[in-house]
Amino acid sequence: MSIIINFHNSDDAIHIANDQLKFAVIAARYRGQWIFCRHKLRDTYEIPGGHREPGEDINDTARRELQEETGAADFALAPVCVYSVTRDGVKTYGKLFFAEVNALGELPKEMEIKEIIVADNLPEKLTYPAIQPYLFERVREGLADRADRAERADRS
Repeated sequence: MSIIINFHNSDDAIHIANDQLKFAVIAARYRGQWIFCRHKLRDTYEIPGGHREPGEDINDTARRELQEETGAADFALAPVCVYSVTRDGVKTYGKLFFAEVNALGELPKEMEIKEIIVADNLPEKLTYPAIQPYLFERVREGLADRADRAERADRS
């Protein structure tokens, strides 16, 4: 199986319609650590996210999935980029987000997530090891770039 991941800049992404975005993935940080979730039927961890419901805006998907999969009760959500995954010649699009979570509540019992963990880095046992490390690194790079720009602005 071959997998190709591409990140699309805002000029490219403007040509990708909301209904083409099938997934929202949210790299979420809480008290300086990253939140990962574990599905009830798996023993692996993943970055919170999921499928867009029919007619749902992808930004609403991100908010809903973050709440359902982490119990996030108070958070700030920011888009990072549109990405595509081509698997065996079939391309799907998603949108990558970053969330700073200020408060966690209970995990919804009726949802598919068994537990969450917080960690400094990606867990070793990932559900999607061919994809999520690249998405995670893209978010970390974006945060580092923002910090560098802020530091330069402070100095000038």
